[in-house]
Amino acid sequence: MTDLRIAIAGAGGRMGRMLVEATLRDAGVTLVAAIDQPGAAAQGKDAGEMVGMPCGVLVSSDCAAAIAQATCLIDFTRPDATLVHLEICRRHGVAMVIGTTGFDVAGSEAIAAASQHIPVVFAPNMSVGVNAVFKLLDVASRILGEGYDVEIVEAHHRYKIDAPSGTALRMGEVVAEALGRDLNECAVYGRKGVTGERPQSTIGFATVRGGDIVGDHQVMFCGLGERIEIGHKASSRMPYALGSLRAARFLANRKSGLFDMQDVLGLR
Repeated sequence: MTDLRIAIAGAGGRMGRMLVEATLRDAGVTLVAAIDQPGAAAQGKDAGEMVGMPCGVLVSSDCAAAIAQATCLIDFTRPDATLVHLEICRRHGVAMVIGTTGFDVAGSEAIAAASQHIPVVFAPNMSVGVNAVFKLLDVASRILGEGYDVEIVEAHHRYKIDAPSGTALRMGEVVAEALGRDLNECAVYGRKGVTGERPQSTIGFATVRGGDIVGDHQVMFCGLGERIEIGHKASSRMPYALGSLRAARFLANRKSGLFDMQDVLGLR
């Protein structure tokens, strides 16, 4: 197998530290670079020391130099930073795993364009469990297509900056596609006042932000006299980190292409 040399963007953040730990614990990959923004508290520190595993890799803001050392960059940052890293990866021929959410149409198109030159896994959620839920939602939606109202509730920590979460939106897309609907036309992101009766064709979203909630997602198929709920609750960010490393392995021998975790897990 190709030697997997991993660089991590946003290494000093909550998700970044989890990625550092998962990478250092995995004997099949090597952490070669850790990136954080200039002025970040982690700058110049041993990335491993942040998780009690000193490794000699110092956190740097020199993105180009860091990425050039790697065969794959794992990025859970913000859209503007991710797109900068994406261009550097394209120039150096470095694969990229993107867990960042909140991209606009132009950002998503930039990722698709770069994937013609490098291999990219771009997914709203890297957890194996969440991706199993996506598959279950597809099956359930096809069975419960008539007579059931669909509502999606998600909850995250107070620091999350986008809403609804990328995972919740992907859940909505999976359900809408299975039902033959366009989520852009049927999604309802808030209700207030006298709303009238609920049109059955809509897919509702509700968002909770508070405390240190890692990530809760629940999809309700609400019928008359019964309710089916399919959901996922994360108590740690480690599943996202382990899924990201699985995605990096998936990209190891690929030259280009745009993939998601359904591809990584062989669920297509």
